[in-house]
Amino acid sequence: MRVVAKKALREFCEKQTDSEEQLKTWYKEALKTIWISPNGVKSEYPKASILKSGRVVFNICGNKYRLIGQINYLRKWVFIRFIGTHVEYDKIDADKI
Repeated sequence: MRVVAKKALREFCEKQTDSEEQLKTWYKEALKTIWISPNGVKSEYPKASILKSGRVVFNICGNKYRLIGQINYLRKWVFIRFIGTHVEYDKIDADKI
């Protein structure tokens, strides 16, 4: 998959340094994976939440942080829509951000 908005990951890692290793791992795994459906995402990330419009919520650092990616399965890209703490996540509408 192609990951769009990698800058958001870098900026988040600068603020939350404890997330860096897991976000790097997620990024590397996303690059070498081709998800063709939400079922493929769930098979690799069983705790991920599948939302409307191709959005997926990934738990980072044992659910301390949340990453929302909008996945276009046909074009094979993931667009980072949000990354933040669990508290920040609770304040947004994950289907609309």
